Parts: sequence; C-alpha cells; structure tokens
Amino acid sequence: MAEKTKFLRGQLLLDSGDLEGSFFQHTVLLICKHDAEGAFGLVLNRSLGKSVGEMIVADLPEPLKSAPLFIGGPVQPGALSYLHTDAFVPEADVLPNLALGHSLDDLLEIGESFSPTKKVRLFAGYAGWSPGQLENEMKRKSWLTYPASLELVFETPPEALWQKVLRSKGGWKNKLRSHMPEDLSWN
Repeated sequence: MAEKTKFLRGQLLLDSGDLEGSFFQHTVLLICKHDAEGAFGLVLNRSLGKSVGEMIVADLPEPLKSAPLFIGGPVQPGALSYLHTDAFVPEADVLPNLALGHSLDDLLEIGESFSPTKKVRLFAGYAGWSPGQLENEMKRKSWLTYPASLELVFETPPEALWQKVLRSKGGWKNKLRSHMPEDLSWN
C-alpha cells in the first residue's frame, strides 16, 4: 500500500538541530503552500535589519515603509512576499484569516486600508522545495513541525520564536536544544 503524503501548509518548520552551518540554522519557517508540485515557505525569524522603505522603491504608506523587512529565504532574494491578516480575510490561503501575497498593487491596497486589526509582515526572498524534496528532508528528520498560529506569526518577537516553539513542543531534548547558542563555540 502506498504511503499517503502529508502536506504541511499552515505548519511551522523548525531546524531540528541538524541544519548547523546552513542558512536554515535556528530558523522557523511558515509553510504557505505545499502540494505534489513542491513547497513554498517564509522564514519568520530572520530580519534583514532594514525597514521596508529602505529596501523597496515604491510609494508605500508610512506604516509599511517603517515596518522591518524579513529574509524569507535564500531563493530569489529580490522577490517580495507578504503575509497579511485582519478581522476577516476572505482570500486566506495559509491559515484562517492569514493570506500570502506577492502583488505590489494588492500590498498598496492593504496598506491604505484603515482597519485597526490589520497586520502585515513583508519578506525578501523565500524558501522553496521541488517535488518530494521537503518530504525527503522530513524523513531525514531535518525539521520539526508545529502548528502555526497568528500569534506566533505576528505577536511573538522573531528573535525569541525558535526557542519559544521548541519549548512549546515539550520534551527535555527540545528544552535543552532551545538553550543552545547558534555558535557552539560561544558555550
């Protein structure tokens, strides 16, 4: 009997500790799309250290210009992606009330809306996997999974996200791993 593939859209992927020295060391990714054609995700806890306005030449509303820009992944670092939520997002395609976008025109429309519950996070680049690639990485236990939530995506400080999710997973190994420095020579 063939094994049924588990697609991971709406899940967080965490470095299991096996990705030391790679771009993905200590990262938390939100899987936005995953099907037989491959997977697409965004790194939630890696800031570029610059604001959106410093990096994107567009007439954006001030709240978007001053927002931090995140490194979504190593693929196409010039590609813009964003996650947005509000009280009701009918086009939500990642989680309930959470949508992924790539269009600058749509981003401008979102930025100009006057909703007090609107939240947007912008990313340069993304993480991508070809068909079967992510499934193979999961079989090798390169990643841990955890259910995503709007609170984890928008409210948890990015620099604390990896540790928080590891501790939430429970178990002494995850607790120990959550306290490990990124560079073991710092220990």
